[in-house]
Amino acid sequence: MEQRRKTRVGRVVSDKMQKTVVVLLERMTRHPVYGKTMLRRKRVKAHDARDECRVGDTVLIEETRPLSREKRWRVASILSRREVAEVSPIALDQAQGAAL
Repeated sequence: MEQRRKTRVGRVVSDKMQKTVVVLLERMTRHPVYGKTMLRRKRVKAHDARDECRVGDTVLIEETRPLSREKRWRVASILSRREVAEVSPIALDQAQGAAL
């Protein structure tokens, strides 16, 4: 009998711990009385065994056994990386010449 684990897609908001990332999970829900659509957010700690995730990455996490007091999820895969703008270095001579 195969047991399917819960999976969620979220965004990495912190990677300052060793082998642990904080993932922001967002979901839309309707208010039970007023019917307004609301954005609900939850931050969970997930185990990143290879320390590959960086802030801004979109990841797939899956539920697992408790790994520590707060960690109950692990990173299954990285769906997309954060896009980093390309910045070309400017030669010091050009920068100093323009400043004078």
